[in-house]
Amino acid sequence: MERVVVTGLGIVSCAGSDVPTFWESLCEGKSGIGRISAFDPSILTSQIAGEVKDFTFDPKQAKRLGRFTQFALDASRQALEQAGLMPEAADSSAVNPQRIGVSIGSGIGGFTFLVEQHEKFLQKGPGRYHPLTVPIIISNMAAANVSIHYKLHGPNVNISTACATGNHNIGYALDVIRLGRADAMLAGGVESTINPFAVDGYIQLRALSTRNDDPTGASRPFSASRDGFVLAEGGGVLLLESLSHAQARGAEILAEIAGYGMTSDGYHLTAPDPEGAGAARAMQLALEDAGTNPEDVSYINAHGTSTLLNDKLETQAIKRVFGGHAKRLQVSSIKSMVGHGLGAAAGLEAVACVLALRDGVIPPTINLNDPDPELDLDFVPNEARKADITTALSNAFAFGGQNASVMFRKFS
Repeated sequence: MERVVVTGLGIVSCAGSDVPTFWESLCEGKSGIGRISAFDPSILTSQIAGEVKDFTFDPKQAKRLGRFTQFALDASRQALEQAGLMPEAADSSAVNPQRIGVSIGSGIGGFTFLVEQHEKFLQKGPGRYHPLTVPIIISNMAAANVSIHYKLHGPNVNISTACATGNHNIGYALDVIRLGRADAMLAGGVESTINPFAVDGYIQLRALSTRNDDPTGASRPFSASRDGFVLAEGGGVLLLESLSHAQARGAEILAEIAGYGMTSDGYHLTAPDPEGAGAARAMQLALEDAGTNPEDVSYINAHGTSTLLNDKLETQAIKRVFGGHAKRLQVSSIKSMVGHGLGAAAGLEAVACVLALRDGVIPPTINLNDPDPELDLDFVPNEARKADITTALSNAFAFGGQNASVMFRKFS
């Protein structure tokens, strides 16, 4: 079975819209969360979000593309450029675009654009809103437009599983390459849903932090004073390749993607399994797929949403899988700095895992000044930590009980 490696990374986030800026922000423990500027949030009880503010896109193209798709195109460009696989730069003798695919998902798609066009429909009537509304809003258009723009003709899919979207798309891409159905895949997740209707929907679920007077301190995973997650937008994309393909063209290898596990709680629409069993099995399956013993894992990038239930049950699940080794693990949640990007979250976190392995630095869980005494693992509080880590496990657990864990390993 083919080994699969990572050769390119791309990021759009509230903490930076290129990989160096994003990584510098995480290592410095800087939050990208602030008061919402996309609209006047004063009517809402949660008025903060992780908005992407340093992002530019061709205005002509933007008229025909949802913001989530724009994020996918830019993050894919970054990953392709780093990997040396841009169509005009790639050596045609070593690269076949019919064997390069895309697996980039979105949990919700063009929700903001849909709301805007629906308002026009209500105000002006039929035929008076954007004629491309349907192909702009549907969630497969991120992957589709990446394929069209970069002329990639391999497998093209959009797996949409809410907050687990990124990991499911990365895991699918891993399997496609292992099975020999593609040489390389762009994989990850994107999302942009910061509008009054969407924010209020999460407020009604009592899922969001209302710490409006302290935006950068609002997302506080594993803290006793946590009061919900902070909605965010962005995108994270990895370029995955078979080891043989990467070596044949002399690509720089950033890490190996070694395993993947997915499960379902089969329990509740929004609440996790009260025993954390589904999350634990996803981690266990990723370990088995990677052929890795629990005691060999160095770092876990936690789902770590800053909600009461998730943080508690993820901690329990980690203890269930890793036993006595759990206390020796280093665990952190970058959602403390970049918020919860929904379908984009696991894509951003996968990029962070690869960078942690590359540089031997674990990004911190900031705002962890009052640890919940029930949550007693090493959550790397407040400051990044130098560490010789060889493996990194990234967790993503979604509404509906869909769980996915991905294992990365330092390449050798």
